[in-house]
Amino acid sequence: MWKQYHFTEQDFSAKACAQTSLLKLLEPLKSFYSESGARLSLGVTSTLYENDTIPMEAFARPLWGLVPFWAGGGKNEVFESIYRRGLAAGSNPKNPDYWHECHDYDQKFCEIAVIAYGMLFAPEQVWNPLSEQEKANLTEWLWEINRHECCACNWQWFAILTNLALYKCGQPYSKERMESGLAMLESYYAEGGWYNDGNGGEKDYYNPFVMVSYGLFYSIFMGKEEPERCARFCQRAKEFAKDYIYWFSVEGPSIAYGRSMTYRFAQAAFFSISLLAGVEVLPLPVVKGILVRHLTWWLNQPIFDNAGVLTIGYAYPNLQMSESYNGPGSPYWALKAFAFLALPDDHPFWNAEAAPLPQLEKQKFLPNADMILQHGNGDAVALVPGRTQTDGHSHSIEKYSKFAYSAKYAFSIARSQMTLAELAPDSMLAFQVYGCCFVKNAAESTKISADGVVCSWSPIEGIQVTTHIVPNARGHLRIHEVTSNVDCTACDCGFAIPTDDRCEFSCKEQAAFAEVRSAGGYCKAEAGSANGCGKVLVPDPNTNLNAPKTAIPMVVYQIHKGTQELRTQITYFEQE
Repeated sequence: MWKQYHFTEQDFSAKACAQTSLLKLLEPLKSFYSESGARLSLGVTSTLYENDTIPMEAFARPLWGLVPFWAGGGKNEVFESIYRRGLAAGSNPKNPDYWHECHDYDQKFCEIAVIAYGMLFAPEQVWNPLSEQEKANLTEWLWEINRHECCACNWQWFAILTNLALYKCGQPYSKERMESGLAMLESYYAEGGWYNDGNGGEKDYYNPFVMVSYGLFYSIFMGKEEPERCARFCQRAKEFAKDYIYWFSVEGPSIAYGRSMTYRFAQAAFFSISLLAGVEVLPLPVVKGILVRHLTWWLNQPIFDNAGVLTIGYAYPNLQMSESYNGPGSPYWALKAFAFLALPDDHPFWNAEAAPLPQLEKQKFLPNADMILQHGNGDAVALVPGRTQTDGHSHSIEKYSKFAYSAKYAFSIARSQMTLAELAPDSMLAFQVYGCCFVKNAAESTKISADGVVCSWSPIEGIQVTTHIVPNARGHLRIHEVTSNVDCTACDCGFAIPTDDRCEFSCKEQAAFAEVRSAGGYCKAEAGSANGCGKVLVPDPNTNLNAPKTAIPMVVYQIHKGTQELRTQITYFEQE
């Protein structure tokens, strides 16, 4: 059983309606706070960080919604009381619910940032009600972020924002830590508004989640002290928006790509924060349209449990796709998208019409994001070269190394390499050899241009592949040059299409193609090589992020020792 909400675009268009919608999402949490208010217990699953931190994280993350709610004039005495008491208790070493001291790379640094957000934007609820001793306790506890190392990635912004809040509240702060963090972030900047998430890090949702968006936070409060730097952050946001709009589909969702997918509608937070900063990254009606469609789509998905609490997962509850840093309260990072609630009552946003996406190019090369974006049939698809290095995060292959990523279909997560059904290799070329299945991980080399993608890779020693991905009006053509020292089988797979058995769907297998069609979508894999055979793979349930049951059309090739070329057309854009 799960809690089903029904939201419409009107629920996010007018301010009073949007405030009510936020409170509807937060109301179920009230009964799960500790007596002091400093901890929120939402589940029993664990994380790589300390179990003691899990309820602290859950306490902090609803502030991403409550802070703009309060800043925009919203009132809720229960939540104001909880957070007034909770901030005092959690930062008091003598209180049983004390959050404890930190250590290098502590998860609590992520949560310290949202407390800083509250001190900056809603001091009347977060900071001013505290007694002088409580302010001193909270300041001392926030200083933990200055005593320890933060990860060399988007986390640098957490220390900057914390010291900014201390500075603006007249408390001791570390200007040195701010400057060193800003210098480090500057070294991550690429071009066109995009940052790498650390040296060698990815260009993924951590750009709109943090890297670009926190620059806008900074510009709101430091414009007078540092006009040049703040102007640079605002200009980068404008450049970034020109690319980022291509990640969104006409129906509301954006491309499922990269890590931290359980943060869901935080994908639209950048546009919300740009409004707060007063930076016109796109015409106001367009920004409003993106926000209300995105929130409406997401909040009508079955993403809540039977108490109405946000679950770990993507378009439905799914622990399998979780990362080691996802705790029961982690999904409430999504509330970043509600930053627009801080806009004053007379802001033109509230009376603007929600415009559809403007006419976007059907194929757009984003050189600074290392992607080719395609739009058609209500979907947004990214063709990517993949990564040239691995990282320590869960499911990195599935998040970054597939050939294509979609807003409509999302990607699938492997259960194991033992069988194709467990591997669920949508948008990949999977080799069956030595009793297991192998796919592309880190590429040996990559190249991307407006004409297509080229990557060289090896799924396992003894097999070498060079893949060319050529976009076309129907989807894309894959050309693989395979050199193998062993006879084996290769399966070239399309998207995973929803196949709920309570609804009508069809799967076709022919000599040279396979296709899957349902109310949830369509994909066809067609052989352009003589020895290809069409097959439909039914992967294990709950492997896909969007749909619990799916089917994947694929072309199966017999690979012989030596070198051969495989050509597969993947079609997902039917004639519109």
